[in-house]
Amino acid sequence: MTVLRIKGFKIFRSRHGNKSYCYHRKTGTSIDLNKAPIGSAEFFAECARISAITRATKPKPGTLGLLISAYRTHEAFTDLAPRTRSDYQKVFDYLKPIEDTALVQFDKPLIVRIRDKASNDKGRKFANDLKARFSKLFAWGSERGYIASNPASGIQDIRRKKGLPDPNRPWTDGERYAVLSAVPIHMKPAIALMMFTGLGPKDALSLPRNFYKDGQIATSRAKTGAPVYWPCPLHLQEILDGAAKHNAVTLCANSFGQVWTTDGFNASWRKIRIKLENENRVGPALTLYGLRHTVATILREIGCDERTIADALGQKTIEMARHYAKGADLKPKMRGVVQSFDAELNKRKTGFVKPDG
Repeated sequence: MTVLRIKGFKIFRSRHGNKSYCYHRKTGTSIDLNKAPIGSAEFFAECARISAITRATKPKPGTLGLLISAYRTHEAFTDLAPRTRSDYQKVFDYLKPIEDTALVQFDKPLIVRIRDKASNDKGRKFANDLKARFSKLFAWGSERGYIASNPASGIQDIRRKKGLPDPNRPWTDGERYAVLSAVPIHMKPAIALMMFTGLGPKDALSLPRNFYKDGQIATSRAKTGAPVYWPCPLHLQEILDGAAKHNAVTLCANSFGQVWTTDGFNASWRKIRIKLENENRVGPALTLYGLRHTVATILREIGCDERTIADALGQKTIEMARHYAKGADLKPKMRGVVQSFDAELNKRKTGFVKPDG
């Protein structure tokens, strides 16, 4: 019996010997042997097609694609937090149509044109993120000889148009109390975590239950990895300690006692927000991420400096410039901060509807 071998492909038979299979070793792409039987003209054509695609996807030397490919395998990228890597990948996916562009062609005017097109395609925030990722990528590449210099350095962000509402505006005191009094018991812990600690929605929903102990929360931000230590204000302790019992690994759970999904929580929150808007109990454009801004605003109003606010929110930098002091013990500092925060909440509680579960 003749054994057919094709470079780059594996051909084998099933365990019982009654069926054959073939796949491309490098990509795992399989060939439908019913449509292209082994040894037929169709089979060899399919092998050639898959091999050609594989060769075509290999980045060309001296191009943006090669730089991106090299960067993605380096620890400068692999050591980033999963959320940050995901943000980079969204930019890399957007740049895929121009991967074959030679690096020597990139200059400030070209990058500005790419940034402006991204703004038209996907919005101002994505365009500014793209510009920032470009700068990091080219800085990394220039240090390693892929490109002579960083052409994205010094390019400004696209400014927000005047008069537009803040996409994540702080909540008013009345809005915070209205929402807490309206949400069902299974949503209160998550809302309260965001409201009284400044955790973002993803961090609040994924917080392991054992990270809350003796009235204190010790965790880190998923996006930055920066530590967050927060002795819980009294209102938050009452809500967390009075929450319905469940067996989920997270502190917060849905009405079935299971881990919240982000989409599931957002869907439930949307219904409540719309209802409260229709009742004129909250203003328009209320977002969950706005609670993070709310905590920062209150801390600023009671006199906290920017470094303290950054520590409270788990931010590594102040205005994207100052590096977070790794290994610093924030516990003594944050106890005083939260005492001041709790006292301010007590002063603001006029009209507060105490959560009744």
